[in-house]
Amino acid sequence: MKEKSKQFETLAIRTQTETTQFSEHSVPIYLTSGFVFDDAEEMRASFAEEKQRDLYSRYSNPNVNEFVEKVCAMEGAESGYAFASGMAAVFSTFAALLNSGDHVVSCSSVFGATHGLFTNYFPKWNIECSYFNVNEVETIESLIKPNTKFLYAETPTNPGVDIIDLEFLSAICKKHNILLVIDNCFATPYLQNPIKFGADLVIHSATKLMDGQGRVLGGVTVGKKELIREIYLFSRLTGPSMSPFNAWVLSKSLETLAVRTDKHCENALKIAEFLENHPKVKWVKYPFLKSHPKYDIAKKQMRLGGSIVAFEVEGGIEGGRSFFDNIKMCSLSANLGDTRTIVTHPASTTHAKVEAEVKAAVGITDGSVRISAGLEHIDDIIADLIQALN
Repeated sequence: MKEKSKQFETLAIRTQTETTQFSEHSVPIYLTSGFVFDDAEEMRASFAEEKQRDLYSRYSNPNVNEFVEKVCAMEGAESGYAFASGMAAVFSTFAALLNSGDHVVSCSSVFGATHGLFTNYFPKWNIECSYFNVNEVETIESLIKPNTKFLYAETPTNPGVDIIDLEFLSAICKKHNILLVIDNCFATPYLQNPIKFGADLVIHSATKLMDGQGRVLGGVTVGKKELIREIYLFSRLTGPSMSPFNAWVLSKSLETLAVRTDKHCENALKIAEFLENHPKVKWVKYPFLKSHPKYDIAKKQMRLGGSIVAFEVEGGIEGGRSFFDNIKMCSLSANLGDTRTIVTHPASTTHAKVEAEVKAAVGITDGSVRISAGLEHIDDIIADLIQALN
């Protein structure tokens, strides 16, 4: 493109690595570990960072660069770095920017592996974490200490699909001069842009809706250039980088993110509306249901409600087991963001190793179900849910 469009769909499709001498229309896969130099001076200048170019695929690669550039354009970020998985992005972001003795304030409703990182490993490095309840955000400021470095949150949360006001979090961070780090995985850059609301860094598990077909793992962190620089330096030493093949798959997937996500959201809303009226369902949470306690905030900061619906089956653990055992078409899996509708039991899968009191505090019960709405015909999805509930 001679003139760079600001439209999301066009950015997703037309942000590409420069064409080679072969004039290919689709970007090739650069499956190479290293790159060659013309002479000793070019090699020296390149490693001294006097010349910007690819040196080694653990540092950067044309496919990875294209993927990161697309996500930065979508999120309105200055810079970014891509990782082998979403959790590699979470860990590397924290490890690069935190020091022993630092303190993190986090939403209590976080992914199970993130919770495990906070509780099992941070204490070994003398890094402390304090949790706030998503429904009690007024308590956040009381948790901030002189050594607090980050305020971290997911919104929508995993798996409860709770919503946190990003502008409210940003105001707190500016007041106390701390960094706001947001996991934007459930929303994707298409539905929500935390940087516009004041976030300093945004993290994604690209494994989910960014890929959209359950094929590859990936993660990415984008945000302020000076912060990404520290994450890059840490990551080029520790080696959690994304592979060129996965980057190529993910970059192609981003070309259809908007059209796919529109349909995911359409199906998810219809699923939520159906479940809300089913006698064997105790409660339903979906950001764009008017019954959601933070519906107004979701409408303010999200384009659509996302692909995830949370609900609770009547009958506790037995009701939940019966529901899962009777699912026929939908997949039983711990993944999400796939073309195929997936039902997950968080208490025994993604949050199985989270302490019982923590699960209770964030609303994960024995009967809690997380549905990742796929792209099948909505009548077939709902028919499977009806027979499983009955």
